[in-house]
Amino acid sequence: MADTTTRPRPAVTVLPAGEPPRGPRPRPGRAQRPAWSERPSPAATAGKALVLTLICLVVLYPMVYILAVSLSDQNDLAGDGLLLWPKHWSLESYRTILAGGLVTRALVVSVLVTVVGTFVSMVLTVLTAYSLTRTREVPGARFVLWLVLGTMLFSAGIIPNFLLVRETGMLNSYWSLIIPGAVNAFNLVVVRNAFMDLPAELFDSARIDGAGEWQILWRIVLPLSKAVIAVVSLFYAVALWSDFFSAMIYLNDTAKWPIQLVLRQFVLEGQSMTQLAPNPNAPLPQPQTLQMAVTVVATLPILIVYPFVQRFFTKGVLVGAVKG
Repeated sequence: MADTTTRPRPAVTVLPAGEPPRGPRPRPGRAQRPAWSERPSPAATAGKALVLTLICLVVLYPMVYILAVSLSDQNDLAGDGLLLWPKHWSLESYRTILAGGLVTRALVVSVLVTVVGTFVSMVLTVLTAYSLTRTREVPGARFVLWLVLGTMLFSAGIIPNFLLVRETGMLNSYWSLIIPGAVNAFNLVVVRNAFMDLPAELFDSARIDGAGEWQILWRIVLPLSKAVIAVVSLFYAVALWSDFFSAMIYLNDTAKWPIQLVLRQFVLEGQSMTQLAPNPNAPLPQPQTLQMAVTVVATLPILIVYPFVQRFFTKGVLVGAVKG
C-alpha cells in the first residue's frame, strides 16, 4: 500500500530581484590550476630576485674587470688588489693593437667570414627545411630527413673532415671555415618545425591563385617566420664568430687568421706580444693590458649584435621547437 503521508518540503528562500545570493561563492577553476600558475609569495619573489642578482654579478664581474684592466694605465697594475675601475684612463693598449695591423686584419676576416657564412648557412638551411616539409610531394624527403637526424648522433671526426677539406681544395682558404659546418642539424630541425606550424590553408590558397613554390617561400613562409629566422641566424653567427678550432686546423697562413685564433695565440698560449705592435722595437704596454684589450675587441662586436636579436629569441625557439 502506497505511503500517502505528506512529507515536509525544505524551505526555499526567495531573494528579491537583483540581490546576489548569500554565502561564499565557489571559485571555478581554482582547484585545477597547477602550483606554478599561482601567484608567488613575497618571500619567493625576493628569493628569485636575490638569485638573479647574484647570477648577474657573477657574469658581469669578469667583464668589468677585463674592461677596467684594458683601459688602465700600466702603472696602475703594479699594485696588489682587484681593479674594477681605472685610476688613470688610458687607450694606449687599443692604439697599439689596432695600429699593428694583425688584430685589425683578423677583425676584418672574422666579420667577413661571419657575414658570408651566416648568409650561406641560412640559404641552405631555409631551402632544405622547406623541402623537408613537403615529404609527400618531394621524393626521398623523408629519407633525407632521417639522414639529417642521424648526423645529430654520429659524426665523422677530425681526420675525415680534414681529408675531405684537403681533397676538395679548400685547405688554407676561407671556405674551409664556412662550408664544412654550413648546415647544422639542430637549426635545420628548428626551422623545419617552424615551417610546419604554418597553416596549410595559406599554401593551398596561394597555389589556387597560381603561386609557385618559390613565391610561396618568399612571400608567405619567410615573412611569417621572421622570429625563427633571426634566432637561427644568431646561432650561426655566434658559432662562426667564436670558432677558432677550424682556423687552427685548416689555415696555415697567419694573415688569414680570424680574431678568435689571434686571441688564443696571444692570450692563452702566451706568445710574444711584439707581433701586435706597429714597431717591434718600440716599448709596449704591459702584456696584461694588451691581452685584455684583445679580449674586449674580440667580444665587443657580437655583444653589440645580440641585443637587436634578443627580442626574437624566446618566440623563435619556442615556435620551432614545440612541434616534433
